[in-house]
Amino acid sequence: MRGMGRRAGLLMLVPVMALLGSCSSAAPASPDTVASPDTSVSTGPDTVRVDVDKRPFALHVPTSYHQGTAVPLVVILHGYTSDGARQESYFKLTAQSEARGFLYAMPDGQRNQQGQRYWNGTDACCDFGNSGVDDSTYLSHLISTVERSYSVDRVFLIGHSNGAFMAIRMACEHADQLTGIVGLNGAMWNDKSRCRPSRPVSFLDIRSVADETILFAGGLNAGIPYPSAATTDADWREFDNCSGQSTSSPPLDLVTTVAGAETDVTSWSCAGHSTVESWTIKNGTHSPALSDAFAPGVVDFMYAQAQP
Repeated sequence: MRGMGRRAGLLMLVPVMALLGSCSSAAPASPDTVASPDTSVSTGPDTVRVDVDKRPFALHVPTSYHQGTAVPLVVILHGYTSDGARQESYFKLTAQSEARGFLYAMPDGQRNQQGQRYWNGTDACCDFGNSGVDDSTYLSHLISTVERSYSVDRVFLIGHSNGAFMAIRMACEHADQLTGIVGLNGAMWNDKSRCRPSRPVSFLDIRSVADETILFAGGLNAGIPYPSAATTDADWREFDNCSGQSTSSPPLDLVTTVAGAETDVTSWSCAGHSTVESWTIKNGTHSPALSDAFAPGVVDFMYAQAQP
């Protein structure tokens, strides 16, 4: 069990063996009333279990971590019907957390009436039961809780599908807590006036041209419109006050089922040392078969970003 002395002394210890197991079959949870963070933290060999607002999550603490030496915090946001553990098995960021030394949080969304986990991202995804659960405040509390117990210099969110919608909402509403976000096949609010970031937030927008679920050209989800990839990126360049000149980089090979380097890379330099970058996966689907280059690639983007 690794050095509780490196962290705040008030944290209680208990095992966390089952936290990353399979999805629970419990009945749908009713949304908790959001109040001040209700927090307890427990630890295992390399993972702590953190309770925030009665919604626990796993936090991977790399073996290289030392209290007082600031490192990034990365929060993964799963897709609709998934959970943090399964999203990690897809993105495979734990090995990067160990290799690069960042803290890595894996929370779960609430369950809807069908028992499926989701995030209340934008109006298009995915609080289909209109529960009104305040995931934005929950994730804000999660970030501030980790920051109180660990030394954190930058914060990043990375999400897939519903998780990408949620990451964008967080950047709209809690920009002051974030350095950057990464989204795979999600989109902005269709009404961009609902997004008012208080400062620039770097954004890596990864989109599949052949996405059959969240359409590259925009569309409807449960009858509610969401914008195209091009509009999402343009909106964020406006929010971040980016330069009009884009830069193209060599294409990436991120998908195992598409031959060659299928992902085009375009970036813009923006205010506050922020960056908006677009990775466009030609012939990619909603959940593309990611290559071993994906995880280090997105972490490279994160590490290149300075705190505004």
